[in-house]
Amino acid sequence: MTATLNPTDRLVSQVVNSLLSIKPLAKFAKNQARELIIKRAESIGVAWRDDVKFLRSRGGSEPLSPQWAADLAQITNPNLKYPEYYLTSFHAYEQGNMSWDAAMEVEVAAYSVHAKIFAETGRTGDTQLRQSYHDLITQTILTPPQNILDIGCSVGMSTFAIQAVYPDAQLTGLDLSPYFLSIANYRAEQKQSTQINWVHAAGESTGLPAHSYDLVSLFLICHELPQTATREIFAEAKRLLKPGGHIAIMDMNPASEIYAQMAPYILTLLKSTEPYLDRYFTLDIAQALVDAGFQSPTITANTPRHRTVIAQV
Repeated sequence: MTATLNPTDRLVSQVVNSLLSIKPLAKFAKNQARELIIKRAESIGVAWRDDVKFLRSRGGSEPLSPQWAADLAQITNPNLKYPEYYLTSFHAYEQGNMSWDAAMEVEVAAYSVHAKIFAETGRTGDTQLRQSYHDLITQTILTPPQNILDIGCSVGMSTFAIQAVYPDAQLTGLDLSPYFLSIANYRAEQKQSTQINWVHAAGESTGLPAHSYDLVSLFLICHELPQTATREIFAEAKRLLKPGGHIAIMDMNPASEIYAQMAPYILTLLKSTEPYLDRYFTLDIAQALVDAGFQSPTITANTPRHRTVIAQV
C-alpha cells in the first residue's frame, strides 16, 4: 500500500540525510525552510509576525502575557513522561513542540504550508484540506460518531474543524505539548467551545477509559512519528474504540508524484524540519493497522499530496 523508493530516490534521500547530519548545514536548512514559510504566508495575506505578536500578548502590551504561564501550569500533567522521540527539533524549532514559539506559530504556518495544495487557493487551502478529509469520513462512516478523540490535536485546529462537522458529539483533544494545549484552550474559550476536553498525554498511552470512543482521528500526525510510536498509537486507538468504531488518519501520501519529483533542495528543506519522514514513508500503514486489530483500511487520496486512511475495529 505504501510506495517504495526506487534506487535513485534512495540515493537522493541518503545524500540529503548525510548533509543534514552536519549540524551547521542542518541549521541553515531549517532557517531557510522557516523563511520560505513566512514569506509565503505574507504573500497570501497572512500577517505572520503581527498575528503572532497579538497572540503572545493577548492583545495587550506585554511581550508575553502572564496569563499564558498560568494556563500552562493549569493544563500540564506533571506526571507525564515524554517519549524520547518527542524531545527533538521539529519544524525548525530547536525545542521542538515544547515552546511558545512553536505553539503560537502553528496556525499561521498551517495557512502558509497548505496554501498551494489546490492550485492557488491561498489562505483557504487549509480549510479545503480539512474539508476533503471530513468529506471522506462522512461518506465512509454512515452513523455520526457521538464520542470523538483527536490524537495530536496541536492547538485545536483539527478539533474545532471536526466539531463543526459533528456539533453534537463529545470531543476530546489530546496532545503531548502543554504549550499547544494552552493555545487550544484559549481558542476554545474565544469560540465558546468549552465542551471540548483537552488532555495532556501521549497518544500511545492516553490513560483514557477503554471502549469509550466511536472515532479516533489523527490529522497530520503519523509523519511526525517513528514507526514504533505509530504502531503503539494504533494499538491504543484499538483499545479506546467501541466495537464497530473507526480510526481515521489524514497525512502525507507517500505514493504522490509530488514527493517523487521533488527537487533535492526542497526535499532537503522539508526533511530538515521533519526528523521521522523517511520512517513514515516506508511504513506499510495498512498492515500496521491490521496488526493492531483493525479491518483492512480504505486508503483514498484526498489532495494531490495527501491521503485519508479509515479502518474499523
